[in-house]
Amino acid sequence: MTTNNDIYYINLIIEGNSNAFSVLVDRYKDLVFSLALKMVKNREEAEEVAQDTFIKVYKSLTQFKGDSKFSTWIYKVTYNTCLDRLKKNKREQHVVPIDEFNTNQIKSLDNALDTMQDKERIQAIQDCIELLPSDDAFLLTLFYFEEQSLEEIANVVNLTTNNVKVKLFRSRKKLTTILKERLEPEIIQHYGS
Repeated sequence: MTTNNDIYYINLIIEGNSNAFSVLVDRYKDLVFSLALKMVKNREEAEEVAQDTFIKVYKSLTQFKGDSKFSTWIYKVTYNTCLDRLKKNKREQHVVPIDEFNTNQIKSLDNALDTMQDKERIQAIQDCIELLPSDDAFLLTLFYFEEQSLEEIANVVNLTTNNVKVKLFRSRKKLTTILKERLEPEIIQHYGS
């Protein structure tokens, strides 16, 4: 998603044109808010986290080296801001039991989701992701909706690519559990066998 266009505005801001920042805020605010909401599970707090994120981004723009996509860097700042907020609140995360799904069942879950109309599919996944613990929700959002590569996700959450693979697999198992409970019976038929 980082275009040279992002770099153009970043340079303007660094050169002292603070108005250019509003372009980047407009470009990323919905995304930052929706990622924050997945983590902190509360609209008001997500709005605060989004504001904090953009303040941090603004203050540390000179540290953005351009060696990753700007969007990846923003997700990373969002993620860390959410973690700080969660630590401060020490809120209990509700835990989703992981049913023992095997790889084939997870693949067939993905196929079932592919057969749903795009809008439906997106809504179904979004609704179910909301029910997951913060970390899972965040990873799956990057994976399904931001189409971030494993390397990019690893960069955002400060883990190795292999760790991200394992975490994503677990998160998708949890998602499968929830989807199986929530989705319409006719959809379940697609991946029940």
